[in-house]
Amino acid sequence: MFTGIVEELGEVVAVEDVGDSARVRIRGPLVTSDAGHGDSIAVNGVCLTVTDLVDGTFAADVMKETLDRSSLGALKPGSPVNLERPVTLQARLGGHLVQGHVDGTGTVLERTPGEQWEVVRIALPADLGRYVVPKGSITVDGVSLTVVEVDQASFTVSLIPTTLAGTTLGTSAPGATVNLEVDIVAKYVEKLLGDRS
Repeated sequence: MFTGIVEELGEVVAVEDVGDSARVRIRGPLVTSDAGHGDSIAVNGVCLTVTDLVDGTFAADVMKETLDRSSLGALKPGSPVNLERPVTLQARLGGHLVQGHVDGTGTVLERTPGEQWEVVRIALPADLGRYVVPKGSITVDGVSLTVVEVDQASFTVSLIPTTLAGTTLGTSAPGATVNLEVDIVAKYVEKLLGDRS
């Protein structure tokens, strides 16, 4: 479980094609400082399992389901990535409950700069629209954000200077694909209400 508070802007060191999956190696000295084999690290909002640790880098296997559902298939050496370690029971929940299970991808449509922030509009897949509400939470590339506006085809978020400087969202240009995870609470409520007789 994560909170969507990115701890470190990492960098992809290598990507190896392994048939219908991939193996990635990512530099992240902070997130690897206390990591061990089998630990989880969120990469652009995708929960991956550490398979190897060497000199501030970690390796992880990315299965076909993840490649099909997320933007990780487009990673290449030099790509920046948002990194977060799992939340501990002693930590504050600074963002919202994030599983690291990406629901789909969206496309950055436009960026509107303000004096200290930017408003970013992102295309919203039709099957996810029912889970996104104004002032609700959404995870974009692993970043916990508050939805400003939503319509049938898109939503907006406002990015503060810290988010612009410390995550990949600061440089995601129109046309960029981003990972989306909707609020898990909304999915559980829908399931419970749907099962009522």
